[in-house]
Amino acid sequence: MCGIVGVVSHSPVNQLLYDALLLLQHRGQDAAGIATNHSSMFSMFKANGLVRDVFRTRNMRSLQGNTGIGHCRYPTAGSSSEEEAQPFYVNAPFGITLAHNGNLTNQAQLKEELFRNDRRHINTDSDSEVLLNVLAHEIHEAADGFTLSPDAVFTAVAAVHRRVKGAYAVVAQIAGHGMLAFRDPFGIRPLCIGVNETEQGKEYLVASESVALEGLGFRFVRDIAPGEAVFISDDGALHERQCAENPSLNPCAFEFVYLARPDSVIDGASVYATRLRMGEYLADKIRKEIPVDEIDVVMPIPDSSRPAAIQLALKLGVEYREGFIKNRYIGRTFIMPGQGMRRKSVRQKLNAISSEFKDKNVLLVDDSIVRGTTSREIVQMAREAGARKVFFASAAPPVLYPNVYGIDMPTRDELIAHGRTVEEVCKEITADRVVYQDVDALKRAISDVNPALKNFEASCFDGVYVTGDVTPEYLDKLESARHNPTKATVEDPVRTQLNLNPPVAAE
Repeated sequence: MCGIVGVVSHSPVNQLLYDALLLLQHRGQDAAGIATNHSSMFSMFKANGLVRDVFRTRNMRSLQGNTGIGHCRYPTAGSSSEEEAQPFYVNAPFGITLAHNGNLTNQAQLKEELFRNDRRHINTDSDSEVLLNVLAHEIHEAADGFTLSPDAVFTAVAAVHRRVKGAYAVVAQIAGHGMLAFRDPFGIRPLCIGVNETEQGKEYLVASESVALEGLGFRFVRDIAPGEAVFISDDGALHERQCAENPSLNPCAFEFVYLARPDSVIDGASVYATRLRMGEYLADKIRKEIPVDEIDVVMPIPDSSRPAAIQLALKLGVEYREGFIKNRYIGRTFIMPGQGMRRKSVRQKLNAISSEFKDKNVLLVDDSIVRGTTSREIVQMAREAGARKVFFASAAPPVLYPNVYGIDMPTRDELIAHGRTVEEVCKEITADRVVYQDVDALKRAISDVNPALKNFEASCFDGVYVTGDVTPEYLDKLESARHNPTKATVEDPVRTQLNLNPPVAAE
């Protein structure tokens, strides 16, 4: 999960890009970067940290130009190295910068193809650099000498779709030609476009979520379709084309559960409205499993579960109260590395109001239960605050399988629900009862808001990987690399041939 943005304007875009990244900060807190284009010259600055900490006045002054792209990073592939912050740049053909949200599932194959066939060197472990070089190669193949027409750009994107597997929403700049945005043929990661009418003409903004458009005064136009590419040339002309052979819309269900801001609209569905519907369906399930008269109060785990908790309480006819106060200056625990850091940050992030818990049977509502570390700490905090019983409800189904499309759920043994019954999960997080949303109910909650949405990428819940190339063997290799990164590096044939691998320490 990352946030991406691209702007084509009639005035300097550095401030616009900075403000857009602030609006997308929830999508990635590890690193941030901006690349602008002025007279076919790129200026770029990127570093680890929050947007507000990465950029200083001197950095902003160096980012000249009326077009540019930005990225806020949350690492799911590669590492947290500053070298892997985005955007990435390659100097040929023409000069291209690229920012990417998602995760490629055939990165290793592409990396070897780039080395052996395309004669391109990949300098990091980032799949985004791989994607950039695949795009650069295909643009080189499609270009007519020094000329690059919109048709050639779309031909290159079509070739990218044929080669690349996985989830990818992309914004890129091609020096001297324009800005390109495209989305994978399954539409897993979100991408939308907006317009601003000015006296000088139209300005365009492409972003991961509609909230970035609306917050900057751009009018939302539409979502970019799966497999579609949009190219805005340097003269301001907008070109659009479907570049995939058999595109289908399969938005990530976890975007609606947790990742996206509630005030965003993704593929025609209000995130806030879908979370209200999740609360209604969850209330129906709770009514079947817990006597409602045993529940004194419903409380959300701030913030993303609040809409579901409000609607759940309303439908059950149970009092809704705020029992936890959130410190907004602590990072999101879901995207923090290391279980120890997550445990520590939960206590720093949330504080219980004891008077709201004392001698009550409390139903806590969270958006999901992933690793269980946060849930366990929250249940203990509720008990320490005086709760008699603590029931725990998840607006999402059990997270049973790894997500390989851009969310940090790579290993089964890190998922508390994998291989455990609901009763065993309940025991692990020390709750009195645990109630999960049903998978079908989650999908209906989204479809109720936009009936045109019929298919979803919900692999972490149902184990169905829509790209069709994720096998048990692939997952095993992914988990092996996660647990033993040195071994995974040694087995990279490209790095081995180039003698870039460090020596392996004896066991």
